[in-house]
Amino acid sequence: MKPIVGAVSAMKPFVVITRRTVIILVLVATLAIGGVLAWSPMGAAVGINSLFGGKLKSPFQSHDEESHPEQKIIVTSPKIEDVTITESFVCQIRSQRHIEVRALEGGYLDKILVNEGQAVKQGDVMFQILPTLYKAKLDSENAKAKLAQLKYKYTQQLAAKKVVSENEAALLEAEFAQAQASANLAGAEYNFTDVRARFDGIVDRLLQREGSLIKEGDILTTLADNSVMWVYFNVPEKYYLHYMATRKDREKDDKIELVLANGEVFPQPGKISAIEADFNNQNGNIKFRADFANPDGLLRHGQTGTIKILRPLKNVLVIPQRATFELLDKRYVWIIDKNDIAHQTAITVKYELEDIFVVGGGLDVSDKIVLEGLREVEEGEKLEYDFRSPEEALKNMKFHAE
Repeated sequence: MKPIVGAVSAMKPFVVITRRTVIILVLVATLAIGGVLAWSPMGAAVGINSLFGGKLKSPFQSHDEESHPEQKIIVTSPKIEDVTITESFVCQIRSQRHIEVRALEGGYLDKILVNEGQAVKQGDVMFQILPTLYKAKLDSENAKAKLAQLKYKYTQQLAAKKVVSENEAALLEAEFAQAQASANLAGAEYNFTDVRARFDGIVDRLLQREGSLIKEGDILTTLADNSVMWVYFNVPEKYYLHYMATRKDREKDDKIELVLANGEVFPQPGKISAIEADFNNQNGNIKFRADFANPDGLLRHGQTGTIKILRPLKNVLVIPQRATFELLDKRYVWIIDKNDIAHQTAITVKYELEDIFVVGGGLDVSDKIVLEGLREVEEGEKLEYDFRSPEEALKNMKFHAE
Protein backbone atom coordinates (compact mmCIF):
# COMPACT_ATOMS: atom_id res chain seq x y z
CA MET A 1 0.00 0.00 0.00
CA LYS A 2 2.85 2.42 0.65
CA PRO A 3 3.97 2.41 -2.94
CA ILE A 4 0.48 3.30 -4.03
CA VAL A 5 0.24 6.14 -1.51
CA GLY A 6 3.64 7.46 -2.71
CA ALA A 7 2.53 7.29 -6.31
CA VAL A 8 -0.61 9.27 -5.60
CA SER A 9 1.39 11.86 -3.67
CA ALA A 10 3.86 12.12 -6.49
CA MET A 11 1.05 12.74 -9.02
CA LYS A 12 -0.51 15.69 -7.12
CA PRO A 13 1.85 18.31 -8.50
CA PHE A 14 1.33 16.96 -11.99
CA VAL A 15 -2.46 17.13 -11.60
CA VAL A 16 -2.30 20.70 -10.31
CA ILE A 17 -0.09 21.79 -13.21
CA THR A 18 -2.35 20.04 -15.72
CA ARG A 19 -5.45 21.62 -14.25
CA ARG A 20 -3.92 25.11 -14.42
CA THR A 21 -2.84 24.55 -17.98
CA VAL A 22 -6.35 23.48 -19.00
CA ILE A 23 -7.87 26.53 -17.31
CA ILE A 24 -5.45 28.85 -19.11
CA LEU A 25 -6.17 27.21 -22.46
CA VAL A 26 -9.91 27.52 -21.88
CA LEU A 27 -9.54 31.24 -21.07
CA VAL A 28 -7.37 31.84 -24.12
CA ALA A 29 -9.86 30.01 -26.33
CA THR A 30 -12.73 32.00 -24.86
CA LEU A 31 -10.94 35.30 -25.48
CA ALA A 32 -9.99 34.23 -29.00
CA ILE A 33 -13.57 33.29 -29.85
CA GLY A 34 -14.76 36.55 -28.36
CA GLY A 35 -12.16 38.44 -30.43
CA VAL A 36 -13.33 36.76 -33.62
CA LEU A 37 -16.97 37.51 -32.86
CA ALA A 38 -16.13 41.05 -31.82
CA TRP A 39 -13.75 42.02 -34.69
CA SER A 40 -15.49 45.37 -35.35
CA PRO A 41 -15.07 48.30 -32.90
CA MET A 42 -18.68 47.95 -31.85
CA GLY A 43 -18.31 44.18 -31.45
CA ALA A 44 -15.17 44.63 -29.37
CA ALA A 45 -17.07 46.92 -27.09
CA VAL A 46 -19.88 44.35 -26.76
CA GLY A 47 -17.36 41.58 -25.95
CA ILE A 48 -15.70 43.68 -23.30
CA ASN A 49 -19.04 44.63 -21.84
CA SER A 50 -20.02 40.96 -21.60
CA LEU A 51 -16.88 40.24 -19.61
CA PHE A 52 -17.53 43.17 -17.27
CA GLY A 53 -21.23 42.68 -16.85
CA GLY A 54 -22.26 45.27 -19.41
CA LYS A 55 -21.03 48.18 -17.30
CA LEU A 56 -18.75 49.79 -19.93
CA LYS A 57 -19.94 52.10 -22.72
CA SER A 58 -18.41 51.90 -26.20
CA PRO A 59 -15.96 54.79 -26.73
CA PHE A 60 -16.48 54.49 -30.51
CA GLN A 61 -20.19 54.86 -30.21
CA SER A 62 -19.81 57.89 -28.00
CA HIS A 63 -17.29 59.51 -30.42
CA ASP A 64 -19.57 58.99 -33.42
CA GLU A 65 -22.51 60.49 -31.66
CA GLU A 66 -20.50 63.54 -30.54
CA SER A 67 -18.63 64.20 -33.84
CA HIS A 68 -21.68 63.89 -36.09
CA PRO A 69 -24.47 65.78 -34.41
CA GLU A 70 -27.50 66.55 -36.48
CA GLN A 71 -26.82 69.86 -38.27
CA LYS A 72 -29.46 72.55 -38.37
CA ILE A 73 -30.70 73.57 -41.83
CA ILE A 74 -30.36 77.31 -42.50
CA VAL A 75 -32.08 78.80 -45.56
CA THR A 76 -31.70 82.22 -47.18
CA SER A 77 -32.49 83.97 -50.48
CA PRO A 78 -30.40 85.61 -53.20
CA LYS A 79 -29.98 89.37 -53.10
CA ILE A 80 -29.77 92.06 -55.75
CA GLU A 81 -27.07 94.62 -55.05
CA ASP A 82 -24.20 96.60 -56.55
CA VAL A 83 -20.78 94.94 -56.44
CA THR A 84 -17.31 95.64 -57.77
CA ILE A 85 -15.32 92.89 -59.42
CA THR A 86 -11.53 93.02 -59.60
CA GLU A 87 -9.52 91.69 -62.54
CA SER A 88 -5.75 91.34 -62.04
CA PHE A 89 -2.96 91.20 -64.62
CA VAL A 90 0.81 91.05 -64.24
CA CYS A 91 2.37 94.12 -65.85
CA GLN A 92 5.63 95.69 -66.97
CA ILE A 93 6.34 99.39 -66.38
CA ARG A 94 8.07 101.45 -69.08
CA SER A 95 9.04 105.11 -69.49
CA GLN A 96 7.05 106.96 -72.12
CA ARG A 97 10.41 107.94 -73.66
CA HIS A 98 13.51 105.86 -73.09
CA ILE A 99 16.34 106.51 -75.57
CA GLU A 100 20.00 105.69 -76.10
CA VAL A 101 22.29 108.73 -76.03
CA ARG A 102 24.94 108.25 -78.72
CA ALA A 103 27.98 110.15 -79.92
CA LEU A 104 27.29 111.86 -83.25
CA GLU A 105 30.99 112.44 -83.90
CA GLY A 106 34.08 110.40 -83.09
CA GLY A 107 36.99 111.59 -80.97
CA TYR A 108 38.17 111.75 -77.38
CA LEU A 109 35.53 112.16 -74.70
CA ASP A 110 36.68 115.42 -73.18
CA LYS A 111 34.05 116.10 -70.49
CA ILE A 112 31.20 114.29 -68.75
CA LEU A 113 28.88 116.93 -67.34
CA VAL A 114 26.22 114.69 -65.72
CA ASN A 115 26.05 112.01 -63.03
CA GLU A 116 24.24 108.70 -63.01
CA GLY A 117 20.64 109.13 -61.85
CA GLN A 118 20.74 112.88 -62.36
CA ALA A 119 17.69 114.74 -63.63
CA VAL A 120 18.44 116.92 -66.66
CA LYS A 121 16.49 119.48 -68.65
CA GLN A 122 16.02 119.60 -72.40
CA GLY A 123 19.08 121.20 -74.05
CA ASP A 124 21.50 120.58 -71.18
CA VAL A 125 24.99 119.55 -72.32
CA MET A 126 25.66 116.02 -71.08
CA PHE A 127 28.94 115.11 -72.84
CA GLN A 128 31.56 116.99 -74.79
CA ILE A 129 33.78 115.42 -77.45
CA LEU A 130 37.25 117.04 -77.81
CA PRO A 131 36.32 119.97 -80.13
CA THR A 132 39.76 121.23 -81.28
CA LEU A 133 39.81 119.68 -84.75
CA TYR A 134 36.15 120.50 -85.40
CA LYS A 135 36.72 124.11 -84.32
CA ALA A 136 39.68 124.45 -86.67
CA LYS A 137 37.68 123.01 -89.55
CA LEU A 138 34.80 125.38 -88.80
CA ASP A 139 37.15 128.41 -88.81
CA SER A 140 38.64 127.31 -92.13
CA GLU A 141 35.29 126.84 -93.81
CA ASN A 142 34.02 130.17 -92.48
CA ALA A 143 37.10 131.91 -93.95
CA LYS A 144 36.49 130.29 -97.33
CA ALA A 145 32.86 131.35 -97.25
CA LYS A 146 33.87 134.91 -96.37
CA LEU A 147 36.35 135.05 -99.29
CA ALA A 148 33.75 133.68 -101.70
CA GLN A 149 31.28 136.29 -100.49
CA LEU A 150 33.73 139.16 -101.10
CA LYS A 151 34.53 137.89 -104.60
CA TYR A 152 30.86 137.62 -105.42
CA LYS A 153 30.05 141.13 -104.20
CA TYR A 154 32.98 142.69 -106.10
CA THR A 155 32.07 140.87 -109.31
CA GLN A 156 28.45 141.93 -108.86
CA GLN A 157 29.57 145.60 -108.81
CA LEU A 158 31.67 145.13 -111.95
CA ALA A 159 28.79 143.43 -113.71
CA ALA A 160 26.56 146.41 -112.89
CA LYS A 161 29.13 148.67 -114.67
CA LYS A 162 29.28 146.24 -117.61
CA VAL A 163 32.96 145.50 -116.86
CA VAL A 164 32.34 141.78 -116.54
CA SER A 165 29.51 139.67 -117.81
CA GLU A 166 26.57 138.68 -115.68
CA ASN A 167 27.48 135.03 -116.21
CA GLU A 168 30.75 135.53 -114.35
CA ALA A 169 28.85 137.12 -111.45
CA ALA A 170 26.43 134.20 -111.38
CA LEU A 171 29.36 131.75 -111.27
CA LEU A 172 30.89 133.49 -108.27
CA GLU A 173 27.46 133.54 -106.58
CA ALA A 174 27.32 129.76 -106.87
CA GLU A 175 30.85 129.44 -105.47
CA PHE A 176 29.82 131.59 -102.51
CA ALA A 177 26.74 129.42 -101.86
CA GLN A 178 28.91 126.30 -101.95
CA ALA A 179 31.42 127.77 -99.50
CA GLN A 180 28.60 128.85 -97.18
CA ALA A 181 27.14 125.31 -97.22
CA SER A 182 30.55 123.85 -96.28
CA ALA A 183 30.79 126.31 -93.41
CA ASN A 184 27.32 125.33 -92.19
CA LEU A 185 28.30 121.66 -92.30
CA ALA A 186 31.45 122.34 -90.29
CA GLY A 187 29.34 124.27 -87.79
CA ALA A 188 26.96 121.32 -87.40
CA GLU A 189 29.84 118.94 -86.87
CA TYR A 190 31.29 121.26 -84.28
CA ASN A 191 27.93 121.45 -82.49
CA PHE A 192 27.76 117.65 -82.45
CA THR A 193 30.72 117.62 -80.11
CA ASP A 194 28.27 118.81 -77.43
CA VAL A 195 25.87 115.96 -76.69
CA ARG A 196 22.68 117.53 -75.33
CA ALA A 197 19.56 116.15 -73.64
CA ARG A 198 16.71 115.85 -76.10
CA PHE A 199 14.07 116.14 -73.36
CA ASP A 200 13.68 116.39 -69.60
CA GLY A 201 14.67 113.07 -68.09
CA ILE A 202 16.86 110.96 -65.82
CA VAL A 203 20.36 109.84 -66.80
CA ASP A 204 21.03 106.12 -66.57
CA ARG A 205 24.40 104.38 -66.10
CA LEU A 206 27.39 106.04 -67.78
CA LEU A 207 28.92 103.66 -70.31
CA GLN A 208 32.04 105.72 -71.15
CA ARG A 209 34.65 107.56 -69.10
CA GLU A 210 36.49 110.82 -69.68
CA GLY A 211 39.43 110.37 -72.02
CA SER A 212 37.92 107.40 -73.85
CA LEU A 213 38.36 107.33 -77.62
CA ILE A 214 34.88 106.88 -78.98
CA LYS A 215 33.55 106.36 -82.46
CA GLU A 216 30.57 107.90 -84.15
CA GLY A 217 27.43 106.12 -82.89
CA ASP A 218 28.87 104.77 -79.62
CA ILE A 219 26.32 104.65 -76.75
CA LEU A 220 27.23 107.01 -73.92
CA THR A 221 24.19 106.44 -71.65
CA THR A 222 20.39 106.21 -71.77
CA LEU A 223 17.88 108.92 -70.95
CA ALA A 224 14.41 108.20 -69.53
CA ASP A 225 11.41 110.51 -69.42
CA ASN A 226 9.48 109.22 -66.38
CA SER A 227 6.88 111.98 -66.17
CA VAL A 228 4.28 109.53 -67.53
CA MET A 229 4.73 105.76 -67.33
CA TRP A 230 3.38 103.26 -69.84
CA VAL A 231 2.26 100.06 -68.14
CA TYR A 232 1.80 97.02 -70.41
CA PHE A 233 -0.19 93.89 -69.53
CA ASN A 234 -1.48 90.89 -71.48
CA VAL A 235 -5.14 89.93 -71.67
CA PRO A 236 -6.69 86.83 -73.27
CA GLU A 237 -8.77 87.04 -76.43
CA LYS A 238 -12.06 86.42 -74.58
CA TYR A 239 -11.42 89.37 -72.27
CA TYR A 240 -10.43 91.56 -75.22
CA LEU A 241 -13.67 90.80 -77.09
CA HIS A 242 -15.80 91.54 -74.01
CA TYR A 243 -13.88 94.75 -73.36
CA MET A 244 -14.30 95.99 -76.93
CA ALA A 245 -18.04 95.22 -76.82
CA THR A 246 -18.45 97.42 -73.72
CA ARG A 247 -15.51 99.77 -74.24
CA LYS A 248 -17.45 103.03 -74.02
CA ASP A 249 -18.91 102.19 -70.61
CA ARG A 250 -15.71 100.54 -69.38
CA GLU A 251 -13.60 103.61 -70.13
CA LYS A 252 -16.06 105.73 -68.16
CA ASP A 253 -16.67 103.44 -65.17
CA ASP A 254 -13.59 101.26 -64.69
CA LYS A 255 -10.99 102.21 -62.10
CA ILE A 256 -7.42 101.24 -62.96
CA GLU A 257 -4.97 100.65 -60.10
CA LEU A 258 -1.29 99.73 -60.09
CA VAL A 259 -0.11 97.50 -57.25
CA LEU A 260 3.66 97.69 -56.73
CA ALA A 261 6.02 94.87 -55.80
CA ASN A 262 5.71 95.67 -52.08
CA GLY A 263 1.93 95.27 -52.22
CA GLU A 264 1.16 98.98 -51.96
CA VAL A 265 -1.19 100.69 -54.40
CA PHE A 266 0.38 103.46 -56.51
CA PRO A 267 -1.39 106.71 -55.53
CA GLN A 268 -2.12 107.90 -59.08
CA PRO A 269 -5.05 106.44 -61.09
CA GLY A 270 -4.46 104.93 -64.49
CA LYS A 271 -6.22 105.00 -67.83
CA ILE A 272 -6.33 102.48 -70.67
CA SER A 273 -4.69 104.40 -73.52
CA ALA A 274 -3.72 101.87 -76.17
CA ILE A 275 -4.25 98.31 -77.40
CA GLU A 276 -1.65 96.70 -79.63
CA ALA A 277 -2.52 95.80 -83.21
CA ASP A 278 -1.65 92.08 -83.17
CA PHE A 279 -2.32 89.06 -80.99
CA ASN A 280 0.54 86.87 -79.82
CA ASN A 281 -0.01 83.60 -81.69
CA GLN A 282 1.94 81.62 -79.10
CA ASN A 283 -0.27 82.40 -76.11
CA GLY A 284 -3.36 83.99 -77.69
CA ASN A 285 -2.94 87.23 -75.72
CA ILE A 286 -2.90 90.87 -76.74
CA LYS A 287 -1.19 93.75 -74.93
CA PHE A 288 -3.08 96.60 -73.30
CA ARG A 289 -1.39 99.80 -72.16
CA ALA A 290 -2.39 101.87 -69.16
CA ASP A 291 -0.87 105.31 -68.56
CA PHE A 292 0.01 106.61 -65.08
CA ALA A 293 1.20 110.11 -64.19
CA ASN A 294 4.41 109.93 -62.15
CA PRO A 295 4.83 113.38 -60.57
CA ASP A 296 7.06 112.21 -57.70
CA GLY A 297 9.27 109.99 -59.85
CA LEU A 298 8.50 106.86 -57.84
CA LEU A 299 8.10 104.65 -60.91
CA ARG A 300 11.16 103.76 -62.97
CA HIS A 301 11.66 102.09 -66.29
CA GLY A 302 11.77 98.29 -65.98
CA GLN A 303 9.71 97.88 -62.81
CA THR A 304 7.02 95.21 -62.52
CA GLY A 305 3.69 95.15 -60.73
CA THR A 306 0.06 94.13 -61.01
CA ILE A 307 -2.70 95.99 -62.81
CA LYS A 308 -6.07 95.78 -61.05
CA ILE A 309 -9.15 96.76 -63.01
CA LEU A 310 -12.04 97.50 -60.65
CA ARG A 311 -15.27 97.10 -62.54
CA PRO A 312 -18.58 98.17 -60.92
CA LEU A 313 -21.67 96.02 -61.57
CA LYS A 314 -25.12 97.43 -60.95
CA ASN A 315 -28.12 95.44 -59.68
CA VAL A 316 -26.70 91.94 -59.99
CA LEU A 317 -27.93 88.77 -58.25
CA VAL A 318 -25.49 87.52 -55.60
CA ILE A 319 -25.40 84.54 -53.23
CA PRO A 320 -22.83 83.32 -50.68
CA GLN A 321 -20.34 80.85 -52.11
CA ARG A 322 -20.97 78.46 -49.24
CA ALA A 323 -24.59 78.03 -50.39
CA THR A 324 -23.32 76.13 -53.46
CA PHE A 325 -21.67 72.83 -54.19
CA GLU A 326 -19.92 71.42 -57.24
CA LEU A 327 -20.62 68.21 -59.16
CA LEU A 328 -18.95 67.26 -62.45
CA ASP A 329 -17.68 70.81 -63.08
CA LYS A 330 -21.13 72.31 -62.53
CA ARG A 331 -22.28 74.48 -59.68
CA TYR A 332 -25.51 73.61 -57.81
CA VAL A 333 -27.73 74.90 -55.01
CA TRP A 334 -30.59 73.37 -53.04
CA ILE A 335 -33.80 75.28 -53.80
CA ILE A 336 -36.68 74.94 -51.32
CA ASP A 337 -40.09 75.10 -53.02
CA LYS A 338 -43.33 76.41 -51.52
CA ASN A 339 -44.00 72.99 -49.97
CA ASP A 340 -40.57 72.98 -48.25
CA ILE A 341 -39.32 70.26 -50.61
CA ALA A 342 -35.61 70.42 -51.58
CA HIS A 343 -34.59 70.30 -55.24
CA GLN A 344 -31.02 70.25 -56.59
CA THR A 345 -30.70 73.03 -59.17
CA ALA A 346 -27.78 73.96 -61.45
CA ILE A 347 -26.78 77.62 -61.62
CA THR A 348 -24.50 79.72 -63.81
CA VAL A 349 -21.77 81.67 -62.07
CA LYS A 350 -21.00 84.83 -64.01
CA TYR A 351 -18.35 86.30 -61.72
CA GLU A 352 -16.57 85.02 -58.63
CA LEU A 353 -15.66 87.41 -55.84
CA GLU A 354 -13.86 86.63 -52.60
CA ASP A 355 -16.80 84.94 -50.88
CA ILE A 356 -19.83 85.52 -53.09
CA PHE A 357 -20.92 84.47 -56.56
CA VAL A 358 -22.58 86.76 -59.09
CA VAL A 359 -25.25 84.48 -60.56
CA GLY A 360 -25.88 84.59 -64.29
CA GLY A 361 -28.78 82.15 -64.41
CA GLY A 362 -30.72 79.43 -62.61
CA LEU A 363 -31.90 81.54 -59.65
CA ASP A 364 -34.40 84.25 -58.90
CA VAL A 365 -34.41 86.76 -56.07
CA SER A 366 -37.57 85.16 -54.64
CA ASP A 367 -36.03 81.65 -54.39
CA LYS A 368 -35.09 80.06 -51.09
CA ILE A 369 -31.74 78.25 -51.00
CA VAL A 370 -30.00 76.16 -48.37
CA LEU A 371 -27.15 78.11 -46.76
CA GLU A 372 -25.98 75.70 -44.04
CA GLY A 373 -26.42 71.94 -43.79
CA LEU A 374 -26.06 71.18 -47.49
CA ARG A 375 -24.72 67.68 -46.78
CA GLU A 376 -27.80 66.81 -44.77
CA VAL A 377 -30.21 67.51 -47.65
CA GLU A 378 -31.53 64.91 -50.10
CA GLU A 379 -33.46 65.36 -53.34
CA GLY A 380 -37.23 65.50 -52.74
CA GLU A 381 -36.86 65.70 -48.96
CA LYS A 382 -39.22 67.86 -46.96
CA LEU A 383 -37.15 70.08 -44.70
CA GLU A 384 -37.52 71.83 -41.43
CA TYR A 385 -35.32 74.90 -41.42
CA ASP A 386 -34.64 78.35 -40.04
CA PHE A 387 -34.68 81.30 -42.44
CA ARG A 388 -31.87 83.87 -42.42
CA SER A 389 -32.26 87.17 -44.25
CA PRO A 390 -29.98 87.79 -47.25
CA GLU A 391 -28.40 90.77 -45.49
CA GLU A 392 -27.45 88.63 -42.52
CA ALA A 393 -26.30 85.75 -44.72
CA LEU A 394 -23.95 88.01 -46.66
CA LYS A 395 -22.16 89.04 -43.45
CA ASN A 396 -19.15 87.15 -42.11
CA MET A 397 -18.91 84.91 -45.14
CA LYS A 398 -15.35 83.71 -44.78
CA PHE A 399 -16.32 80.13 -45.58
CA HIS A 400 -15.65 78.00 -48.64
CA ALA A 401 -18.36 76.30 -50.65
CA GLU A 402 -18.92 72.65 -49.73
